[in-house]
Amino acid sequence: MARNVRVLHCPPEAVFRVLEDGWLYPAWVVGATRMRDVDAGWPEAGGRLHHSVGVWPALIDDETSSIEWNPPHRMVMRAKGWPIGEARVTIDVKPRDEGCVVRIQEHAVAGPATLIPRPIADAMLRWRNAETLHRLAYLAEGLSTSPEESTADEEGTGAVDGDTDPRGGDDA
Repeated sequence: MARNVRVLHCPPEAVFRVLEDGWLYPAWVVGATRMRDVDAGWPEAGGRLHHSVGVWPALIDDETSSIEWNPPHRMVMRAKGWPIGEARVTIDVKPRDEGCVVRIQEHAVAGPATLIPRPIADAMLRWRNAETLHRLAYLAEGLSTSPEESTADEEGTGAVDGDTDPRGGDDA
């Protein structure tokens, strides 16, 4: 099972505000290209996100289902990305000082991805989910009222020319 951990400079509630807004899914999940619909029951267990994966014109319509919704601590999803397969994704959030620690765990549960040797699959998922947590940090920290700088900026991969607003606006 691939695991990634990141410290965010925002409260756990800010992370869950991003997770509960299904329309933001392609903004933080690497591979999701666009949203087609969000079930009225999202993010409660059984709610679904209807998204597309791939690059136009080779888009594949798929969905992600919520299995467990326990804000501000945990969310579990079953993400479909056929023809690659399906994965179980668990996001755990714990408060830490003025921020929180976010851990994402993912493993293939159906389809051809289950045939990839685990060390190779885990390495690919860790690389992908490092960027997923990077994007989630921008969104959650942008929603936070915390005066801290984005953790993405601390890693030297942040915005250019002083633009640190995750929604693309100016700092002022």
